[in-house]
Amino acid sequence: MPAPAASPSANIWILLERTASPPHATRRGAVTAAAAQTPALRRERVRRLDALGHAARKRLRAASACVALSGWLLVAQAAAIAWAVQQVLVAHAHAHARSTFIALALLLTCGLLRAALTWLSRHLADTAVETIRLGLRAQLIRRLLERGPLWLRQRRSGELAELMGTHAEAMEGYFGGYLLARAEVAAVPLALLVAAFCVDRVVGTILLLTLPLVPMFMMLVGWGAEAASRRQLRALARMGGYFADRLRGLGVIRLYGRGEAELANIGAAAEDVRVRSLKVLRIAFLSSAVLEFFASLSVAMVAVYLGLTYLGMLDLRSTPLSLGAGVFCLLLAPEYYAPLRRLATHYHDRANALAALDEIDAAFVGAALARDAFCDDEARASRARPAPTPRRKSPRGTGEDLIRADGVSLRPLDAHRDVLTNLSFELHAGEHLALAGPSGCGKSTLLDALAGWLPAAAGQLIVPRGIRIGYAPQRPYLFHGSIADNLRLADPQASDEQLHAAAEAAQVMRFAQRLPQGLETTIGERGFGLSGGEARRIALARVFLRDPQLLLLDEPTAFLDPETEASLLAALAGFARGRTLVLATHSPAAMRMAGKALRLPAGVVVETGDAA
Repeated sequence: MPAPAASPSANIWILLERTASPPHATRRGAVTAAAAQTPALRRERVRRLDALGHAARKRLRAASACVALSGWLLVAQAAAIAWAVQQVLVAHAHAHARSTFIALALLLTCGLLRAALTWLSRHLADTAVETIRLGLRAQLIRRLLERGPLWLRQRRSGELAELMGTHAEAMEGYFGGYLLARAEVAAVPLALLVAAFCVDRVVGTILLLTLPLVPMFMMLVGWGAEAASRRQLRALARMGGYFADRLRGLGVIRLYGRGEAELANIGAAAEDVRVRSLKVLRIAFLSSAVLEFFASLSVAMVAVYLGLTYLGMLDLRSTPLSLGAGVFCLLLAPEYYAPLRRLATHYHDRANALAALDEIDAAFVGAALARDAFCDDEARASRARPAPTPRRKSPRGTGEDLIRADGVSLRPLDAHRDVLTNLSFELHAGEHLALAGPSGCGKSTLLDALAGWLPAAAGQLIVPRGIRIGYAPQRPYLFHGSIADNLRLADPQASDEQLHAAAEAAQVMRFAQRLPQGLETTIGERGFGLSGGEARRIALARVFLRDPQLLLLDEPTAFLDPETEASLLAALAGFARGRTLVLATHSPAAMRMAGKALRLPAGVVVETGDAA
């Protein structure tokens, strides 16, 4: 049975400690390609995409209603223009000045109302898109926190940044453009068609018969656009991850003289993105060209019919067609296809959003498959159940067993064999334990499992739920900012006195007081400007500031001189009094401070003297 998860606050803290991302990317092209095959899966993807807009559905519906009302006003606007033309060119203008004025007033009113409705719909849509975009990014952050730092270490940070950036931005065109155009297509052409039939049945028939041709060809072109958008987003994510990795390792690249070669690789990746982006644009323009062709052909048919009717060469009506009626029909014909034109403009936004959603889902699905690759069905089932915490008295009278391992086997992710097998030990509340052994024997792996990052491949590893954990790893992550800012990650509300006390206990002040601004001195990302030992002391100070119940320390005294090591161990012994401490170390002094040591990989607990 795997280790139970730590508390949410502990998981967030641990996540901040370990966010390195080696250049490893899961191949997920097959996953996304399979997701677009069957109609059922396609409908499910669209349903999940629409579910993202649930938080802003009222504003989206209001925006769609404004678009529909603006389209319906086209009938009144065209009628006002036709009425004015009829009064001015056919009737006697001086005898019908009042009617002409009413027609122009109606035209002005319709124009102002349509402008107001257009502005309101755009405002509501933009507000809704902002809500949806922020909500999607919040969901992605939650999913990243659920995966934990062990999964994050296997991902490219540049690709994850693309999920937050380009992939989230891809939703803007769908919710802010495509959905409004779809609502307009559903409501406006039908109203215009009814109005055309009321004036002339031949014009209405032409419009009715030519309309289905447009969406059919749009759908055929749209499938190609979706596949091209998926490939373009995948290439963009790869380029983002590659560029971020090379930017992070720029110093190493310059040291080994690989600058020109890496610059060429980045140029090749950018060229791949350019080519794929132009393919998407080419398909989008093809879709618009198909629509424009059929729309222009239909409008031309209406114009030819009206022209031949007025010339007396075609007689399909029982009553003569007035000039105003012909102008009304001719004005409605292009507006009848205008919503479809706008839908075609935004149709590639839908394909782009679906492709982005597939890439987001594939990123997390691929991680779940990788995480479960080494666990059998029984282990996965046991991991889904909460681990019971046994309540039994310690033989030393210290209360409940805090940690207990029974026949535990541990295997790091992507490893082909277990690094620890059949490991058993007990650690009671308030006890201290040093993990000793050669490099690569599994000390850090065991700490990962105790932190709740790594499930046990076999056996049971029990840690009480809700316990507050503090973990200082070998390679702590330090953000760009001051030392004080990095310390306050553990407790944003900590006072300056608490901050200095934790820094003093972790021996941070030994080097910080020599810096120009002390704890307010700015350091680079990943602790640039500090030595490895100084970075570890800052991580240890963060643990002190967190005030945990369980301390997990990985080589806290590495790279320290004997004097600093002795001072640090003395402060650690005082801080760990009454707390449970597990530290991985090669230092005999640290083993003596712990009192007993667990020799790995044998799994034998020995007293300090034997361990030293």
